[in-house]
Amino acid sequence: MRRPRLTWAWLAAGLAVLAAALVLGATAGAASITPADIGGELLSRVWPGMDSPLDERERAVLVQLRLPRVVLGAVVGGLLATAGASYQGVFRNPLADPYLLGAAGGAGLGATLVMVFGQSLDAAPQAAIPASAFVGALLGVAAAYALGTTAGGGSAALVLAGVAVSSFLSAAQTLVQQFRLDDLQRVYTWLLGGVGHGGWDEVRMIAPYAVVSVLLLLACGYLLDMLALGDEKAHSLGLNPAAVRMLVISAASLATAAAVAVSGLIGFVGIIVPHMVRRLVGTGHRLLLPMSLLVGAGFMVLVDIVARTALAPAELPLGVVTAFLGAPFFIVILRTTRHRGT
Repeated sequence: MRRPRLTWAWLAAGLAVLAAALVLGATAGAASITPADIGGELLSRVWPGMDSPLDERERAVLVQLRLPRVVLGAVVGGLLATAGASYQGVFRNPLADPYLLGAAGGAGLGATLVMVFGQSLDAAPQAAIPASAFVGALLGVAAAYALGTTAGGGSAALVLAGVAVSSFLSAAQTLVQQFRLDDLQRVYTWLLGGVGHGGWDEVRMIAPYAVVSVLLLLACGYLLDMLALGDEKAHSLGLNPAAVRMLVISAASLATAAAVAVSGLIGFVGIIVPHMVRRLVGTGHRLLLPMSLLVGAGFMVLVDIVARTALAPAELPLGVVTAFLGAPFFIVILRTTRHRGT
């Protein structure tokens, strides 16, 4: 059993990584804003009589552009990483990931349906996007799991089923987009993934979904550890494996849907981060899940910095950057699991 003092040390390290990433993300850009400027601006908002070190233009850049972007990136990254770790735990499959299992594809299709068939893309019912994305994510995971089970139920079968379902959902998205050719470019850009178009409204929109899904998943850490013992052992300890799986899958799908609703499709975060964290803190989900949340949030903020500075003033879609990072990572994991016989 991991010592409590060591657990708190890891969580403190995760918080430090996230804080550093947030500060770095808020300072990156053409306008020169230092960490001291950020601290001074934040203090001026809570400390009566204290003047901000920023002028009006710099304050607008920080508060209206950079801060909502890094906060939204952190929320999206944390949600995807926590969902990935949860899927891997509930399916006992190291290759499970929101993107590969069809959850992200289903969420993307659900969100696209709302945007395309709204009165207009700008006036689409924003509140309905997370709900439709959640339904799509659940259907995508259910289809992949059912197909993988009928094909043998192993790791390779589940991954191949997820790829097949994701491909089908991607084709369905393309078909839906044809109904809105005028806004095809904008929908396509959204699907490639990014948080640059988001603001405080998007943060407020997904906050309830993010809080509920994360709290549920963190509360299930101990239950996932019991599931890892096997269904028979877990049942003998008074656990209902089917009910736990349904709860975890639903919460992870809600987290995925919330992320996709505001960022589009961003792959591989749910594989890269949990595997990095697992190598550091072990396989126990009571620590793995909160650490995946923190590291995933920091990871996405750093990836977003690369996306907006690598080809500045042009900006890369986040999904492109994570694919460049995740594809080799996935191959390494696939070879490792193959050698272990899983």
